[in-house]
Amino acid sequence: MLYRKLAVGSIGYYYFCMTNEEMLAYVADSIRRIRLAKGFSQLDLSAAANMSQSFIANIEKGKKEPSAMTLIRIAHALEVSPRDFFPDSQAGNLASVREGIKKEIIELLGHL
Repeated sequence: MLYRKLAVGSIGYYYFCMTNEEMLAYVADSIRRIRLAKGFSQLDLSAAANMSQSFIANIEKGKKEPSAMTLIRIAHALEVSPRDFFPDSQAGNLASVREGIKKEIIELLGHL
């Protein structure tokens, strides 16, 4: 497991206990989940965000890595914060990082 310091726009720095691929999958799933909860089709979202429907589909499938500006445009279209696409940096994140570190230490000690 990799611990990465991720900077996203002006929301600051957060530590996530995820690989880049896992983070991309999390963001993709968050966009899809929020879009559906708001009652948007991919076509609705693409029109509101001024993007192609295929681009939205590829983001949601994890085939395209959206830029910070793309995330801002999608968030604006969905009337949410870009933070909503990422793991909660306050509740539970510190605990998950600690748990991940603990598991790695136990695993490393097992190899001694």
